[in-house]
Amino acid sequence: MNTPKDLHPYQNKYINFILEKKKCALFLEMGMGKTVISLTVISKLLDQFSISKILIIGPLRVVNNVWHEEISKWSHLNHLSYSIVTGNEKERLKALEKKADIYLINRENIYWLYNIKKINWDLIVIDESSSFKSPSSKRFKSLRKFNYEYMIELTGTPSPNGYLDLWSQIFLLDKGERLGSTFNVYKEVYFFCDYYGYNYTPISRENILNKISDITLSMGYEDYIQLPNKIELVTKVKLPLSQLKLYNEIKKEFTANIGNTKITIFNAATLSNKLLQFCNGAIYDEDKNIIEIHNTKLDALEELIEDNPNENILVAYNYKSDLIRLQKRFKHAIVIDKDGKNIDLWNKGKIKLLLCHPASSGKGLNLQHGGHIIIWFGLTWNLEDYLQFNARLHRIGQLKPVIINHIIVENCIDEIIMKVLNNKNIDQNILLNALKKV
Repeated sequence: MNTPKDLHPYQNKYINFILEKKKCALFLEMGMGKTVISLTVISKLLDQFSISKILIIGPLRVVNNVWHEEISKWSHLNHLSYSIVTGNEKERLKALEKKADIYLINRENIYWLYNIKKINWDLIVIDESSSFKSPSSKRFKSLRKFNYEYMIELTGTPSPNGYLDLWSQIFLLDKGERLGSTFNVYKEVYFFCDYYGYNYTPISRENILNKISDITLSMGYEDYIQLPNKIELVTKVKLPLSQLKLYNEIKKEFTANIGNTKITIFNAATLSNKLLQFCNGAIYDEDKNIIEIHNTKLDALEELIEDNPNENILVAYNYKSDLIRLQKRFKHAIVIDKDGKNIDLWNKGKIKLLLCHPASSGKGLNLQHGGHIIIWFGLTWNLEDYLQFNARLHRIGQLKPVIINHIIVENCIDEIIMKVLNNKNIDQNILLNALKKV
């Protein structure tokens, strides 16, 4: 059982920062204890009778599995009572009626919560606040109407797609005081826009960061903690010439015949998806039927598994067609379940091959005890999902160097995605480093 004295000095620093600011954002690298930091703040404020109604918002698996487990791990948090507001509507309403210190809800149900029951929350915690980055989303529009005295935003990826992502997160803290009362004002004041009105480039990153520096705090592992190395590898594979020719035909002509099926693509966004599917080995037709094209990546993955016979491996896939083909090739593979019940089996070393989709398995889950190898079978454009998924293994408690291997098809869209992810990450690291107060 952990006690308050087991908290790291940097965690106490964050606790004091929250208590001082009341509404703030913590940009912590994944796995640095944001849950225990927030719960300790909650415990302190409850002891002081400063708050009574607490709402924690997060991804479904995190809400169902992570927060209450953290409460049970720490002796100074065991007194906290909680109610998990998930499931069907009847179950959610029953959970809201239950008397508790903390109510946990998945972010998809914020719109429902606002419309079904008006509650004045004293403190709101947003686990992965970047999921509220879109000003046009229902969840943001609903949450901005809530009343609260304290708010804690938690994320390791505050700007996965650039500095435009910051506005809505900061607005929830200050109602527009720092970056403008509307998203349009923010864009007009702080960004250049290209001729087509599509690409926005910050006029001055420093100006934006200076505006928000008083209510944000950033920190990475290297500031306080020594983690095992993270080794990033690329396994390059080549398509057979006939398949590469077909790939280039689709890319250029937006159409091609694959076997007896004609594939027709109507816009650039769809083309990107089709090319990614092609690289992974199967493509959907207009009726959502799966057309298998090649096994190049499956063969490469099998070789990597054979090269690491004594290791448990985490595999990231992108499409349902990927999952179906992975399960067909690797009969022993386990798919991470919706409720996260097989996480314990993984961490006990009882699952050799765990298949996960980064968008649904990349946040809040502690998988570092079950293995130290990640293989990206299918890549994603989403930097947040990419970084969060890698952080499932590269986090506190990991004892071995983490190996992240990317299966990349040469001369195809896979190579472009890797470059885009690297460039986005550089831009975000500039932001995180600027907001550090070491």
